[in-house]
Amino acid sequence: MIPNTRLQVIWDRLLAVVEEQGQALMRAAFSPIVRECGDISAGIFDAKGRMLAQAVTGTPGHINTMAMAVETLRNHFPICDMRPGDIYVTNDPWIASGHLNDFLLMMPVFHDDRLIGCTSCTSHLVDMGGLGMGPDGTDIFDEGLLIPPCKLLDGGKLNTLLMDIVRSNSREPIANEGDIFALIACCETGADRLCQMMREFELTDLDEIATYIIETSRRGTISAIAELPKGIWHNSLKVDGYDTPLELNATLTIADDHLLVDFDGTAPCITKGINVPLNYATAYTVFALRCIIGPDIPNNAGSLEPFRVIGPTGCILNAQHPAPVAMRHTLGQMTPDLVYGCLAQALPGQVPAEGASCMYDLPLRHSPGAEDRNETLFALELVFNGGTGARPTLDGLSATAFPSGVWGSQVETTEAVAPVLIHRRELRMDSGGPGRQRGGLGQRIEMSASEDQDLQLFLSVERIETPAKGRDGAGDGAAGRIQLAENGTDLPGKGTFIIKAGDRLIFETPGGGGFGPASERDRGRLESDIDAGLVSVDAARNHYGQTS
Repeated sequence: MIPNTRLQVIWDRLLAVVEEQGQALMRAAFSPIVRECGDISAGIFDAKGRMLAQAVTGTPGHINTMAMAVETLRNHFPICDMRPGDIYVTNDPWIASGHLNDFLLMMPVFHDDRLIGCTSCTSHLVDMGGLGMGPDGTDIFDEGLLIPPCKLLDGGKLNTLLMDIVRSNSREPIANEGDIFALIACCETGADRLCQMMREFELTDLDEIATYIIETSRRGTISAIAELPKGIWHNSLKVDGYDTPLELNATLTIADDHLLVDFDGTAPCITKGINVPLNYATAYTVFALRCIIGPDIPNNAGSLEPFRVIGPTGCILNAQHPAPVAMRHTLGQMTPDLVYGCLAQALPGQVPAEGASCMYDLPLRHSPGAEDRNETLFALELVFNGGTGARPTLDGLSATAFPSGVWGSQVETTEAVAPVLIHRRELRMDSGGPGRQRGGLGQRIEMSASEDQDLQLFLSVERIETPAKGRDGAGDGAAGRIQLAENGTDLPGKGTFIIKAGDRLIFETPGGGGFGPASERDRGRLESDIDAGLVSVDAARNHYGQTS
């Protein structure tokens, strides 16, 4: 039996292993959204498919879906058929991470000829064919190539036919191939380091350390839940939707040893690709709750187990195959605000205000007919973020990804890989909701083609019509806005559009809501906001009551 102090050292070592695993993926990746923005996950699992450790780098949408997907793949493929050098892959949205562009890999790990666990990772591939990364598909078949669970490597031998199929169905075949090899390197790095750790600590299996990690985390989470008030709370959240607003509903039940979130009453699926598979909605819902409840407890199978999420089959947060789901993050990333509305009733004064939440994901590519005109062919996915909601004792964060965690696209990298020119990028004055704690600010970006060609833009963003609400008497954040500079036309938040050569696209990301009455804001902090250009003199007078 391993002493507890030594078990803790091994646990810490596992955390170091998964972090190196994640960094290997980012260093080797071809696509900027992976190597620059961290749109990934990486983890180590025991032989039963239970997540033991995850890399800090990564998104909840990838990490928490990976935690469920590995167990699914582990049950799909018999252990007796697994051998060293095997790697399994799928991009099935209902198994992996909610849409076709996310590839999930799982590699069985053998130590002394015995299966002791597995490594896994997920990342975003920039183009999987079909209509591309936009909301206008009418079913999953419009959205690209779906790969069912299968072997990518068989005993170390690459499935070249599968790679040929992926390349043949993409507008960015080289980037896709490179990113898949980066995923392979990620799994192999984790497996190598895991076996190295086992040799160093003279372990023959992970059973004891797995039990220690999972049970310690589960007990800690249940203890945190035990301190919460018990009861049932409900919240509704109005979102922009595609053509018309939609309503998301959640009922939160806090019991003695678990939490249950039920999406009953949520709007049904629509014929556009903003529907959300339940695995993805669950990932962000649980992440949001864990940010408040036991946030210091590591994320693994034990700490995730007491959180349960359900929803009526066919509601927009529990989409069923073959619903279109390409832009599932649009509403999936709104679920934290939805459940925080419940939790704020249970824990008044302890839950942040609403934020921009949905990242401003801007997939771009060449316009139709570009090849015939000898224009640059490309597919690129940019990510920008708005402001987070103010916290009970702190201001919101400006231009910061929450809940996604995906870092914003860098200007220099963007201009180096595609015919795109960024003219301006700055914080939006007065976009943070006024309050005792001010909401985080959004940002303003102006961009155009850097060459004489049109750009095709696929929009699916939120908070254009329904800005982030303040909490406890605070003001709302500013709504987002997307505009073409040439004629001042405002674009809706969702759809496919052409940016003409020479025209500028202006997009302003939303601000987060404030927390507490604006009249209670510290005068010194308000003056600092004015001096820094975050709050205008007029806003200070009108919203905060500043008289001088």
